Amino acid sequence: MPLRLPDRLPAIEFLKNENIFVLGDERANAQDIRPLRIAILNLMPLKITTETDLIRLLSNSPLQLEVHLMKVKAHTSKNTPIEHMKAFYRNFEAMRHEKFDGFIITGAPVEHLEFEEVNYWEELCGIFAWARTHVTSTMYICWAAQAGLYYHYGVPKYPLPEKKFGIFPQVPLLPLLPIFRGFDDVFNMPHSRHTEIRKEDILSVPELTIIAEGPRCGVSMVMAREGREIYITGHSEYSPMTLDIEYKRDLGKGLPIQKPYNYYRNDNPEEGPLVTWRGHGNLLFQNWLNYYVYQETPYNIDEIH
Repeated sequence: MPLRLPDRLPAIEFLKNENIFVLGDERANAQDIRPLRIAILNLMPLKITTETDLIRLLSNSPLQLEVHLMKVKAHTSKNTPIEHMKAFYRNFEAMRHEKFDGFIITGAPVEHLEFEEVNYWEELCGIFAWARTHVTSTMYICWAAQAGLYYHYGVPKYPLPEKKFGIFPQVPLLPLLPIFRGFDDVFNMPHSRHTEIRKEDILSVPELTIIAEGPRCGVSMVMAREGREIYITGHSEYSPMTLDIEYKRDLGKGLPIQKPYNYYRNDNPEEGPLVTWRGHGNLLFQNWLNYYVYQETPYNIDEIH
């Protein structure tokens, strides 16, 4: 089944070149079915890159999806053309009276700040609260996972001595959960972060369940409210070259950065990345959409609460 996207969204052309079936609004309106409504709050600087990464994974579902892009009013993107933001994004205020089957909140490059120091923190807290009554299942990614756990459950974040950067193996702790259907005993996930959440803090909150972790990356997935909230500390959505771009960017700025762990062929940047996470990344998003969104959301979207 196709993925329904706003007409002229740049991701459409990128994904068509990968033989992914996407559908513009005009053609989708002629189909007499209710697509799942998926909202994406994109807090990353390179909006178009992040949109494309996420839509690529969402497109592997057999379900028809309708994607809506959200932004916060308190922050203006400096790395994405204003025309793009006006054409495809809406402020939270314009969407707060709508309901969505699924919601994805991305990471953000604000780890060096305390949560309350982030200029859109107050607005983000309002979005977190809204999601609990207007969304069937919300996926929090990287910094958003840390922020959501802090807001909802008081779980703190801690600075790392050096950036957690590379491709790290994780183990499903509850392999029979639907989110892990089709997973191997170990799966890889990219991580790129300067802070962490700690296992002992999660275990002290009865409403939270750690569902995946790794020996080198720590807690990687946490579930709450029977899957209505899924917190992921890594980036299963990353494209093959994302860590390479980050590494070379930081090198160019003279920042202290190690080569991404377990990423390059023979640990040599000249040989390029060895992609070992894409299959499980696709499975993760498919399972979330199928078991925690599609099979849980009411047909009448107004019944979400």
